[in-house]
Amino acid sequence: MSTSCSGNCSSCGESCSSRTEEQTSFIAPLNDASSVKKVIGIVSGKGGVGKSLVTSMMAVKMRNKGYKTAILDADITGPSIPTAFGLANDGVGVTAGNLMIPATTSTGIDVMSANLLLDSETDPVIWRGPVIAGAVKQFWQETLWENVDYMFVDMPPGTGDVPLTVFQSLPVNGIIIVTSPQELVSMIVAKAVNMAKKMNIPIIGVVENMSYVECPDCGKKIHIFGESHLEEVAKEYGIPVLAKIPINPEIAGSVDAGRVEYLETPFLDEAAKAVEAV
Repeated sequence: MSTSCSGNCSSCGESCSSRTEEQTSFIAPLNDASSVKKVIGIVSGKGGVGKSLVTSMMAVKMRNKGYKTAILDADITGPSIPTAFGLANDGVGVTAGNLMIPATTSTGIDVMSANLLLDSETDPVIWRGPVIAGAVKQFWQETLWENVDYMFVDMPPGTGDVPLTVFQSLPVNGIIIVTSPQELVSMIVAKAVNMAKKMNIPIIGVVENMSYVECPDCGKKIHIFGESHLEEVAKEYGIPVLAKIPINPEIAGSVDAGRVEYLETPFLDEAAKAVEAV
């Protein structure tokens, strides 16, 4: 136990010897009408690397493999999941038991996001950290999640209130770290890895977004941001590289048009296998 320990494990990410089985009491129970088998967090040490894109495509990938999938959009102040699926901000209902009914995409993926609860999708969410973290917990506990095989949680960047709430309150089975090819990759991965280790969360692997551009004429891969350092960083931390996502106007166009469900994503085949193996 640290000399500065307050004795309140719920506000701490350290894995010290003083922790006991009561730590499991931090997990927020689902409502009786819901069932979620596996929870996969999509994280990064910084913003703008494509967590929401990877979250969306992984949910679609696993849905195409025959699983019931869902997305909990924990990026409360910057929710973009509904846009990727073309969901309106009036897509959430309420059951007789006051449970929120998630919006459902055209292929059957359940989605709960702050943008689905606002009068206008452009309204800002101006809340302090604890309130945002509380909303994420409500999404988990007070939504009707019916027979979900894989829930993907799109988390905001960094290591603040929301990631801490997700790691402590949700039964996270593993995380996928999203990064980009720039020199910052080492820092991005290190932050996510170190937080996961402190919270005893398994790391499934790392996905590199904006990895390369493929020439439409000769098929050569052009590394816009320079040669990737992902393999050496992944080796340093002992985690597998799951995918390298290209820069492709078709991907951006499909997301902007709300048609992410109809993208072909062969580059995520290994990532899907890794998630199945969790």
